Amino acid sequence: MEFAADLALARHAAEQAGAYIARRWDTGVEAQFKGTVDLVTEVDLAAEAILVGAVRAQRPDDAIIAEEGSGTEALGPGRTWHIDPLDGTTNFSHGFPHFCVSIALLDHQGPAVGVVHDPLRQWTFWATRGGGAWRNGQRLQVSASADLNRALLATGFPYDRHTNPDNNVGRFNALLRRAQGMRRAGSAALDLAFVAAGWLDGYWEDRLKSWDLAAGWLLVTEAGGQVTDLLGEPVDLTTGRLVAANPALHPTLVAALRAAPLTLETP
Repeated sequence: MEFAADLALARHAAEQAGAYIARRWDTGVEAQFKGTVDLVTEVDLAAEAILVGAVRAQRPDDAIIAEEGSGTEALGPGRTWHIDPLDGTTNFSHGFPHFCVSIALLDHQGPAVGVVHDPLRQWTFWATRGGGAWRNGQRLQVSASADLNRALLATGFPYDRHTNPDNNVGRFNALLRRAQGMRRAGSAALDLAFVAAGWLDGYWEDRLKSWDLAAGWLLVTEAGGQVTDLLGEPVDLTTGRLVAANPALHPTLVAALRAAPLTLETP
């Protein structure tokens, strides 16, 4: 299988980092603020060191982009690893049991390998380009729900939501009134993995980072789903605008998001 060795590296590294995170969960870890609401803990940094160290040891010629800055490369077309050591740091710091490790390999064609590991549930989601999407050996398939009023959707809100009028509140309000249910669980990578598994019918978010979305993007597409930006155009990692859903629901979800107001407040 193409990318088999890269997948093995990513899975092993994610599970090693996840084991460390699980040991540190709910132990009173102190968090520091990177921004108004954006957190980092010593666990993020240590987990990132595990992941970056594993990649550098086996793939010294590959570039690395990591959330906490261990990587030094900018976005480019070559082989690049996108690493989020702890997606859901706010959840983790509060003891809320919903967070994950996310690691992806991208090349000039886009995502090639993606792994999302939930260390508490011991769920490892993985995908390779052309190889399907899996969870602990079980093949994943997106849902078939085509109607918004029967859809369970998820989203998130950008870190600058307190100051930027384009804060997703208007979109959330519009879709809340149309969908069967809405969830905001606090981990973009897990939301995308859940779309791939068919547990969520659709997901959208704006201003994500490449490490938030790269692995989940591949999971959804390899599980038969569709992933675009908020306008239905190809995903642009520099903007981080994403809509992921099963193919039957995706056009309807994109249209609803395009029609929704940016905010409920006057800018």
